[in-house]
Parts: sequence; structure tokens; C-alpha cells
Amino acid sequence: MRERTLERVRKLLAKAERTDNEHERATFMEAASALMARHGIDALPPAGTRQTPGDRVVWLPNPWAREKARLVSLVAQAVRCRPLLVGRGEGGQRVHVFGFAADLERADLLATSLLLQMASGLSRVRPPEGVTAVRAYRRSWLLGFTDEVYRLLCEAESRAEAGSSGTGTAVVLADRRAEVERAVAARYPDIRMSVPRTSGTGYRDGVAAGRRADIGRAGMSTATAPELTR
Repeated sequence: MRERTLERVRKLLAKAERTDNEHERATFMEAASALMARHGIDALPPAGTRQTPGDRVVWLPNPWAREKARLVSLVAQAVRCRPLLVGRGEGGQRVHVFGFAADLERADLLATSLLLQMASGLSRVRPPEGVTAVRAYRRSWLLGFTDEVYRLLCEAESRAEAGSSGTGTAVVLADRRAEVERAVAARYPDIRMSVPRTSGTGYRDGVAAGRRADIGRAGMSTATAPELTR
């Protein structure tokens, strides 16, 4: 990602992190996510240019490894990468992410920021009075946070695609999706789909927190906050 774009994103995030005003935070988040989505379109090569998808494996440690892996997966999916949950063991989960370089970079930046934000939010959340299944509440909160973040990122990506002035954008995106799917099929010919289930009551609170999330901080290897690592 161009350093100028990164610097603009960092400045927006710094403003979002300094304010206690939820309206201001949401405004900065929207601007940062739109900038990231716009960069994804601007980084597209001309139609007919051949590139090869890359991949990376992300390790998410316990606790809440499955929920963290889901966040990483949906963020990657929102920015045109193809994630697969490829196994668990040794105290965590692995996500194998396929995509082109610019999209993998965006997924890395966004997922790292949102993992930290999710951890921070979970550390502050308190189950409503009368809730006895605290772990179920927290898990459903995490799922709600992730789903809302995914929705917001997809909306930003859709707006960037719709606003593209290039007539061949749709063709290029379709070709790149097909290339990524071929790369995935070559490594994983048999893929099973799964849908997370939850019985907790924190989903709506998690959605509200996800709506207030802001985008940022580079490096998917950055440690998450204690609430997700204890």
C-alpha cells in the first residue's frame, strides 16, 4: 500500500482513537474504510494484465481462537480475499488466506486493527443484569461485532466498486476472483462450509460495538489485548 495512503489512514485513526464522541468516531471510521476500499480499486491492474495470487497462514491463539479466526476470515472475504479455516491444535486456530498482494495487505491491516478493537471492547462489556451464562453472552457479543464489521466493510467495498470510473473494473474483479478460486482449489480440492451457532444474548450489543469500530494499525502479528489472550 502506498505510504501516502497509509499515512492518511493513520491520521484518521488517530482522530478516532482520541475522541469520546461516538458520532465523530463513526465519521472517522467511515472515512478510513472508504479510503481503504478506494485504494483496493486504484491498485487494480489494467484488464488483461496477468498476476498470480499469493497466500498467507494466520495463527490465532486461544482463548476465543475460533471467534478471532472468524473475524480474520470475514475481514479477508470483505476485501476480496478467500479465507479458509484449515485446522486447530496447539491452542489455537489457523486461517489460510488467498488473494492478490494489495488485497492481502488490506486484509492484514484491517484484521489486526479489528482484533485489537474487539479485544478492547470485550474487556469493557458487562453482561446485563440477570444474565448467568456469561461466556455464552461474550461469545455472542464477539459474533455480533464481527458480523457488523463485515457488513460495514462490504458496503465500503461496494461503494468503491460502483464509483469506479474504469469501464473494465467489473471484468478485472471477476477475473481476479476466478484466479483466487483456482488457487484455492489447487490447494484444497474438498472444502466444507460451516455456520457458527450461538446461544448467548450479547449479539446485538456486539453489533452495536462493531458499528462503532474504526479501521487501522498495521501488522497482523500484533498481540491482541489481554481479554482475548487470557
